[in-house]
Amino acid sequence: MYKHVFLTGPPGVGKTTLMQKAIETLKASGISAEGFYTEEVRQGGRRIGFDVVTLSGKQGPLSRIGSGTEAGAQRRECRVGQYVVDVESFERLALPVLKSASSGGGTEKMVCVIDEIGKMEMFSQAFIRTVRQMLDAACTTVLGTIPIPKGKPLGLVEEIRSRRDVKVFNITKENRDSILEEIVTMVQNCRK
Repeated sequence: MYKHVFLTGPPGVGKTTLMQKAIETLKASGISAEGFYTEEVRQGGRRIGFDVVTLSGKQGPLSRIGSGTEAGAQRRECRVGQYVVDVESFERLALPVLKSASSGGGTEKMVCVIDEIGKMEMFSQAFIRTVRQMLDAACTTVLGTIPIPKGKPLGLVEEIRSRRDVKVFNITKENRDSILEEIVTMVQNCRK
């Protein structure tokens, strides 16, 4: 029996959009969810980075093009391609909502949204530990996104992909508009 649901697929295929639609549908059916998603930040039509956005509406930088924040000069710079990752900002926003979701409350399993578990997020050891704890917790169902395998394997992503209690949906341009109901049903079944 599955406990968690993850979406995977190439960049830009619509994983985050599908995740947001699934959250809306789940909430409309009375299921509570906490967590975060990542959002592109654009300036003059050009992507300059990504923000972390919690489901409660808090927002802050995950990464930006360039040499990073002022604080970045004082510690090791974490980079993914042209982007400098603001690990401190990410942890300040993401960790409290994940810990809140994993603490449960009530008899129903909480749905915890994690979009995404990728290279940028995995610069945070605290995030990796928290995700592992959530996957093993009895009171939490994780609805998350993971990247498709490419290049060097990401340890946590491969752990998730190989877990027996995780259902992974491969999102494509062909199925992204028809798979929402199947994802929502799977999340609902994971909570039983």
